[in-house]
Amino acid sequence: MEFRIARADLGEAVARAARALPARTPVPVLGGLSLTAGAGWLTVSGFDFETAARVGTDAETVSEGRVLVPGRRLLDICRVLPEGPVSCRLEGSRFTVEAGGARFGLSTLPHEEYPAPPQAPPVYGTVDAAAFATAVGQVAVAAGRDDTLPVLTGVQLRFEGEEMILSACDRYRYAVRHLGWTPAAGTGGAEGPGRAVEALLPARRLLEAARSLAGCGTVGVGIDPSAGAGGGVVGLEGGRTRTVLRRLEGRLPGYGRLFDLAGAAVAEVGCGALTEAVRRVAVVAEASSPVRLEFRAEEGSVAVRAGFGDDVAAERLPAVLHGCEEACVAFNPAYLLDALNSFEGPGLRLELLGAGQRVLLGAPGAGVGHRHLLMSVKQLV
Repeated sequence: MEFRIARADLGEAVARAARALPARTPVPVLGGLSLTAGAGWLTVSGFDFETAARVGTDAETVSEGRVLVPGRRLLDICRVLPEGPVSCRLEGSRFTVEAGGARFGLSTLPHEEYPAPPQAPPVYGTVDAAAFATAVGQVAVAAGRDDTLPVLTGVQLRFEGEEMILSACDRYRYAVRHLGWTPAAGTGGAEGPGRAVEALLPARRLLEAARSLAGCGTVGVGIDPSAGAGGGVVGLEGGRTRTVLRRLEGRLPGYGRLFDLAGAAVAEVGCGALTEAVRRVAVVAEASSPVRLEFRAEEGSVAVRAGFGDDVAAERLPAVLHGCEEACVAFNPAYLLDALNSFEGPGLRLELLGAGQRVLLGAPGAGVGHRHLLMSVKQLV
């Protein structure tokens, strides 16, 4: 096996495939990346039983073949390679990488012990790659990090007609994003409204996959509608990059009633200005100390406050409040910043029920788009 390849092409392919490598594993071969050289192409693959990634790129192949090498070591080598073409060859049980006078040798792993990755289901529909990456990023911040509750560590994809709905929840916040997509011909979605199809995927893995596909133009989503809630896999493919994610069992709780804030007061404020104000005043907040938002209809402002005693910070911003004369809510500053940073537009709309109750954040105007529900803290000091 021998091939020559551009440094940038090799580095990008290895970096994308390495995202599927486990942080640590008792099975040494799972820490490997599989390199397969064919006529004019190279594929780099990684697999850890939860995620399988395969990335293809152009290469000048001298002799075809495949090899399994330690993945993170190869990634480290790609990061320090000199500029210029890279020559790679398999010499017995050693894989060598040469570029610009630098030469690296890598031991190989037994490819026959490498497990076969799962096959992606047929494409169920397609979605704009950049919009999909943005949508996943907007909801993934609300996914839980507690592995003892795996269902809350996922992002749920729901496909119904020509709409994809992404959602995530960790008990304290709930993010939802509606996104248009194109069902494939012959699927239930392509034929019109019908039974919705859902899949719950690990949030961190889905975010990594979506980001790696963001520049591909269009992403094909492969899903088996008969798999039900749990079990099976979902495939994401764009260009010459393909990722297969194993689904989590279960489904997220419904958000319909949670997002129905009948009788709520409504406040509108500049999203960027509020984000910067929260970031500034939060420097005086202790880990368990909230950031408070105090809206005043008569003054047309919101005061952003944090801290207690002599260690305090405050900033006042223009804001509009409808439905009451004043409203005061408080949030965990990290949760609030996560929510604010997930919005792209200049304006922000907040539906307020009061202290210690739900607050729904969204863009001003009609349409559902992206919404983020936060629980305000009960005690305001």
